[in-house]
Amino acid sequence: MSDTRFALPGIDDPGSTEVGVILLGLDAERLLAGVGFARLADDPGLVTQAVDQVRHGVAGFGLPGLVAAGCARWRAVRDAIGPLPGTSSPAALRGAWVEAAGRVATAVPEAGPASVAYLTACSLRRGEVDRLAGGDGEPDVVPEVPAR
Repeated sequence: MSDTRFALPGIDDPGSTEVGVILLGLDAERLLAGVGFARLADDPGLVTQAVDQVRHGVAGFGLPGLVAAGCARWRAVRDAIGPLPGTSSPAALRGAWVEAAGRVATAVPEAGPASVAYLTACSLRRGEVDRLAGGDGEPDVVPEVPAR
């Protein structure tokens, strides 16, 4: 029996899948800030760096503004994306990412790579992201465990 808690990517898997696995580790606020910033830049790595710079106060704009822009964008497209199945296995997570990214790209055809990446992460973390985007309070630290 193999242990599926840790799974390395396949050698032929696209790099965007690993970007997705990394993005899924971010909290909902940072994901929504990335959605907000992705309208300005089109590279997931650059967006992630910019969001971190904003978070640490070294950019010329603030995290609350990016989060607000991300919330507005998420609310505008989430119904078109529709619900996506979730998973907890790292191996299944990569497959879910590929499927979800395809659905997002189809649902939001004008989205560039960064927008697709961040919207896909938001889709796979929909419960937590919807709570924050809907103004329902603080995001969960761990899904289904309230922040204190």
